[in-house]
Amino acid sequence: MDNIAIVNAILLFGSALMLVGILSSLVASRFGAPLLLVFLVIGMLTGTDGPGGVAFDNYRITYLIGSLSLAIILFDGGLRTRLAHVHGALVPAIVLATVGVLLTGGIVGLFAAWALNLKLVEGLLVGATVASTDAAAVFFLIRSSGMQLQRRVNATLEIESSTNDPVAVFLTVLLVGLVSAQGGDGEGIAVIGRFLQEAVIGAAAGVAGGFALAFVLNRVDLPSGLHPLFVVVGVIALYALAAVMHGSGFLAVYIAGIIVGNKQVRALPSIIAFTDTVTWLCQIVMFIVLGLLVTPSQLLPSLPAAFAIAALLIFVGRPLAVALCLAPFGFKPKEIAFVGWVGLRGAVSIFLAAIPTLAHAPNAQIYFNVAFVVVIVSLIVQGWTITPLAKRLGLAVRKTTRVVHRVEIDLPGQLAQEMVGYTVTPKCPILARDSLPKWARAIMVVRDDAILDPDNAGSLRPGDYAYFLAAPERVAELDGLFASTETAGARPALGEFPLRGDVALATLAELYGLAVAPDDQTRTVADVFASRFENEPAVGDVASFGPATLIVRGVDDGRVARAVLRIEDEGETIATQGFADGGAAQKAGVRIAELVAVLRKRLGFA
Repeated sequence: MDNIAIVNAILLFGSALMLVGILSSLVASRFGAPLLLVFLVIGMLTGTDGPGGVAFDNYRITYLIGSLSLAIILFDGGLRTRLAHVHGALVPAIVLATVGVLLTGGIVGLFAAWALNLKLVEGLLVGATVASTDAAAVFFLIRSSGMQLQRRVNATLEIESSTNDPVAVFLTVLLVGLVSAQGGDGEGIAVIGRFLQEAVIGAAAGVAGGFALAFVLNRVDLPSGLHPLFVVVGVIALYALAAVMHGSGFLAVYIAGIIVGNKQVRALPSIIAFTDTVTWLCQIVMFIVLGLLVTPSQLLPSLPAAFAIAALLIFVGRPLAVALCLAPFGFKPKEIAFVGWVGLRGAVSIFLAAIPTLAHAPNAQIYFNVAFVVVIVSLIVQGWTITPLAKRLGLAVRKTTRVVHRVEIDLPGQLAQEMVGYTVTPKCPILARDSLPKWARAIMVVRDDAILDPDNAGSLRPGDYAYFLAAPERVAELDGLFASTETAGARPALGEFPLRGDVALATLAELYGLAVAPDDQTRTVADVFASRFENEPAVGDVASFGPATLIVRGVDDGRVARAVLRIEDEGETIATQGFADGGAAQKAGVRIAELVAVLRKRLGFA
């Protein structure tokens, strides 16, 4: 009975920690704190030196939890990587994830060897453990603040953060082998050989596993709701199989994610939604366990050197590596500066720092302590400054919240079409259109509890439920037509004016005094987005012109068909700023209304 009571107590304690972690996300969102830092602090407070007093030093369990969590997180990253949307950022991101990791690890490693009085190979191991970034921390802060990055910068950061984890794992395992090697140069060469073997086997396993998952999803009639669970279990099995074959399981699951995400597979929306939830669970569990593992009192001896290493990484190592990697690809200085600053370290760094302990490498505790301090400093210093920096550099605009009420209905026997249903809200863009896009076919409309044929239903009304057939790759565009566009963020824009994609920039320059280069005067809004991005534009892409921003709201046949001109309110509300009485404010309101009327007439607003 005592054993049963202990098990129940463990379940209660573990679930309580998870609930605290989940609820703490509300506090983190309110104050803009890095959420993963909150999870880490919860683990530390529960640990030996905290009020919880829980003694936990099982590196083997930590490695198991970290491996499973990282495998699912990397698969989810690959699943969300759309090759058609990241063509222009793919090569720079891969260079940054490979050469950039090596440069960052080398710069930090050389300094760490001197600061910690270690051998060169041991210093390089310190650099390898903190060489990769944490995408989850970066994009949680950006999205929670209501901001969206320009697409090329966004795609570069997403691909880099998803692909640099396997590279960092490779590098860490290689250096752990060299540090632990007792056989001289011959043993070191053998370790390099095993490193290359893991890369090749892992890549091959990922390709085979990705196609196998897609094949089973499309050909096997699984009961409803089991598709996401099958994928997650399959990912874990693929990771373990690649590892047993002496390949890189992390590389395998990431490649498998890319393949599944870019093929037509059944129940893909529900798979993505499920893996997103599981990824959050993995992040919470992994950070809380890593926080439990650390003993803050043991950090004190290496604290000064660890702070110095963190400062070098943030202000020198990462920015220098990014500049060397991205400059040849034509990135602007402000884009290079922002990518260089967005180098948050997270759970992967602490997880990698635990590997030397499992391998019984010399000075293993130093690696772990330094990595932990670097992660804390990175989450605090960079985590709280990413959003202000993006705004200051003009690389992000306030994001329009797209509330979409969509349901998917699986159609067995085919993959070319998908049935989707939407709730029609009063602010849906579809209400301003005369007809549906040619690629969408209306099936039925539910109005006042009655099922109507599309022809009999006529124009859609708020409160309707509309169902359509569309190609899976077009569903995102259909989402844009049924998304309620409530602006996120505390302060509204001065105005948002819808316009067609064929409006010339010269017209915008004449009416609003926008800074448009002479060579661009004859170009249209659609031309701007076609040339600014290396691939087809997507809903939400932005282009800044001084105080105004163009935002894509609709794409037809690969070109921008509809956009909005957003005029940002940088100070107080125009209607009240600088006026002593309400009469003056009313006059200002009339002038704004006149400006709106002129803009609508001259720009051909929809």
